[in-house]
Amino acid sequence: MGRAYQNRKDSIAKTSDAKARVYSKYAREIYVTGKAGGTDPDGNLALRSLLERAKRDQVPAHVIEKAIDKAKGGGGEDFALARYEGFGPAGSMVIVECLTDNNNRTFGDVRLCFTKTKCKLGTPGSVSHLFDHSAILVFPGDDEEAALEALMEADADVTEIECEDGMISAFVPQSDHFKARQALLDTFGPIEFEVDEVQFVPQTSVTLESDDDIQTMEKLLDMLNYLDDVQNVYHSANW
Repeated sequence: MGRAYQNRKDSIAKTSDAKARVYSKYAREIYVTGKAGGTDPDGNLALRSLLERAKRDQVPAHVIEKAIDKAKGGGGEDFALARYEGFGPAGSMVIVECLTDNNNRTFGDVRLCFTKTKCKLGTPGSVSHLFDHSAILVFPGDDEEAALEALMEADADVTEIECEDGMISAFVPQSDHFKARQALLDTFGPIEFEVDEVQFVPQTSVTLESDDDIQTMEKLLDMLNYLDDVQNVYHSANW
């Protein structure tokens, strides 16, 4: 793919314990999204997209249902989005997205991950301006021109589109996510999206050359992904 993007589940869903953590993080995100925008997927497009992604990632139905029921109740924890930015090895850039009910605890946990790997936690805005906040839609197909035409007719601002190995990948601004998604469904019918989510996509990438840098980056990501409050980690490193 021309613009590498990180899919957090690929790096952590390797053991049963890791899968349980993925399910827990999905449950938290479903709860927060449902509580904020309503628990009806037809009226809450963000929730609909999240539920479809959870099902693709084989999150058990009872986990999804429990999170939705909890959101319907209206009470419970008061989670807020927290985003941290920093620098990994070789000048690579890292964005950490969290859902937390205790900012002090989460900040301390994230800072410790950077400190223990001799990486540097930055200030808000220190690296995010070098990422695009993009909706990424990847689906089976080979008619790139038809996809581009559909998105343009829907007035979606396409930042990049490409076809590779029978998959079409479209990048649009986060604000055009659902407009672009619906345009593709209207054109191609009930397609199955391999990727349908909003991510921070680095504008440039850094190739880690040394084994030490690679090991440091892997350790940093593993430590961050292990934290319960961390939902997503994005970075600009390749290796």
